[in-house]
Amino acid sequence: MKSSNAPTRKESNELMTTEATRGGTYYTPRTDIYETEEEIVFSCDMPGVKPQDFDIRFEKGQLTLHGKVAPRGPSAAYLQQEYGIGDFYRSFTVQPEIDVEKITAEYRNGVLTVHLPKQERAKPRKITVQAG
Repeated sequence: MKSSNAPTRKESNELMTTEATRGGTYYTPRTDIYETEEEIVFSCDMPGVKPQDFDIRFEKGQLTLHGKVAPRGPSAAYLQQEYGIGDFYRSFTVQPEIDVEKITAEYRNGVLTVHLPKQERAKPRKITVQAG
């Protein structure tokens, strides 16, 4: 059975309520996570966040994603309003075999993609058998 470095899920609610240490409303972004031999990749739906308004941290095996969203549209009496106003926040526990210095992130079309490269010692290695 293959051992996985995949993160464990911390939250399950779509909408997070206000926490004592943080004011306001936070939404849990939908996230796809996959693992290759080289890295673990997170793809998170975070529409409306500007690149400068992301706060991404990896600390003590914890990947934390926070994106601030500015209110959109005029302050008016809406006939219907389906888009909630609030920031995105999500946190994952990841196995410690990540090369922290090489973590990268990009943001395109409302999707944040975070690449967590594995340390060399955590990558699968093929062993060659010598014939005598």
